[in-house]
Amino acid sequence: MIPFGSQRAEGQDLATHLLNAQDNERLEVVQVRGAVARDLHGAFAEWEAQAHNLTRCTNYLYSLSINPDQRQGRLSKEQYLDFIERAEERLGLSGQPRAIVLHVKKDGHGVPREHCHVIWSRIDVERGKARHVAIDFEKLMAVTREFARDHGLRLPDGYYKDQKQDRRRGRQMSLYEKKQEDYGGVTMAQHKAQVTEAWNRRDTPRAFVRSLEELGYILATGERPYVLVDRYGNMNSLPKLIDDKTVRTKDVRAFLEKKYPKDSLPTVEEARALAAAHRAAMELFGKNEERAARDSAAKQRREELQRRQQPRRQVVEQDAKGLDERQRQSRQEFSLMQKRERMAFRQSYLQESRGIKLDRAARRPQGLAAFIGRVTGVELITKKLYEYRDATRYKLFLAQKKELAERQQRDAVALERRQQLETLSMERRLHALEQVEKRELRSLETTLLKERRTEDRERTGPQPETEPAQTHVDEFNRAAKKPIDLTAEFERASGSATGDSGSTGGAVQDPAPEAEITIQQRRRTRERSQETDRSEKPKRTKQDRTDENPSGDDSPPRRHRRDRDFDRGR
Repeated sequence: MIPFGSQRAEGQDLATHLLNAQDNERLEVVQVRGAVARDLHGAFAEWEAQAHNLTRCTNYLYSLSINPDQRQGRLSKEQYLDFIERAEERLGLSGQPRAIVLHVKKDGHGVPREHCHVIWSRIDVERGKARHVAIDFEKLMAVTREFARDHGLRLPDGYYKDQKQDRRRGRQMSLYEKKQEDYGGVTMAQHKAQVTEAWNRRDTPRAFVRSLEELGYILATGERPYVLVDRYGNMNSLPKLIDDKTVRTKDVRAFLEKKYPKDSLPTVEEARALAAAHRAAMELFGKNEERAARDSAAKQRREELQRRQQPRRQVVEQDAKGLDERQRQSRQEFSLMQKRERMAFRQSYLQESRGIKLDRAARRPQGLAAFIGRVTGVELITKKLYEYRDATRYKLFLAQKKELAERQQRDAVALERRQQLETLSMERRLHALEQVEKRELRSLETTLLKERRTEDRERTGPQPETEPAQTHVDEFNRAAKKPIDLTAEFERASGSATGDSGSTGGAVQDPAPEAEITIQQRRRTRERSQETDRSEKPKRTKQDRTDENPSGDDSPPRRHRRDRDFDRGR
């Protein structure tokens, strides 16, 4: 059981990562709690809005991954929930919104590995502040020990060691290392094993650099004096690739700086340009049949990915079409209902008016009573009273009619807004689906690239012991039919190589145009810096120059250029 937690932001990118079906054999969204939306993108968007509106918290999420030991059997959902509840209480996130996702992914040996992701929102809406999560590493370690004790699981020895010991030995792979492995086909452990073996076999600095070249590395300089750039442009510090705790950076620098000073090495950009030119040449001279077969297999895998994505997209598209139809019917029914309500209101007023007229006609005096009413003026007063009541009732009708119209208008606006929200929610689902599909396609392209470069490494790697060992440089020379010396390329990149190529042992292939431009700029920069240094030196008088040069020649003594061609003289 290995838990790993961290505070983070970028909820939309995290949701896309969690829903990536290309990198996972199986995924299941077990729970989404504390959000109106029932999908991950919508829930994380709500939590991000809460964080931005209520607090100034940037890392508004706490992400926890739970990786059980598959050799001891898979955990049930009840066991996962038990561990999650314990961790939630210990971290101080009880009652917070959360999402739980189960993944099954193949490990490096192709064995399915089940693990769980839990994402909490750190924003406490009632208090308007973010929950503080401190010393989470120690808390998760304690929770893991308790959980293993209660469920009879065996933990690695690191859980019972002293906390003062180094924790980096059990650290997870960094994103930079993961990217290098995906784009280069070689793990960091393999890089370290190769470089460490070359370091242990070192005799002289030149022999050590040659062995690195045979492994496909270019010695360059960057923010650190000595870095290695592999054939795919991945850069790492040379001392960090030597898996020996007794070897320090100063030891590597003392071993190399006399024969390979920093100024004589190419920069990382120049080394990457050389590696790109080398890759382009290797791909150019590769067999067309192999390249066509590889492209055909990659096309089939892309089509297979599209076929797997199609059912999921059909569900969302059908929901979108069904939403349009439901909204259209809802608008029609709503309009018809309002029209019926207005007609019923008008009909009730007319019926009331008709009933009042009939009642007045039935109670109208006849004969002598009518004559007396006309003579005494009672009939006129009654008529005025009826007119006043009719006018009052009509004004009330108009007021109620206006109120009904306003209420119907508000209901219509509410319906329109509700449908707009539904439409936006559906558009968000479609956008989230597009992001997931792009991530899956990118994962597939990364996998294809890793497989292709792994095959290239295996094909161009060392040959069996029965035959002379072939290096990457020899493979390229045989394919291009034009020998190349990487040391000469280093010297050419550093600006120290002269026009005489005989000392390098063969013709030098021109680097990429971008590298040549960079090299020329580097040369001009060095020349300007040298001119600046010479101009800043104090001027000597004529008498001083005469004393130093008895021949009377005013020209300063010639400065001999330091020979940085390490191959000459050997």
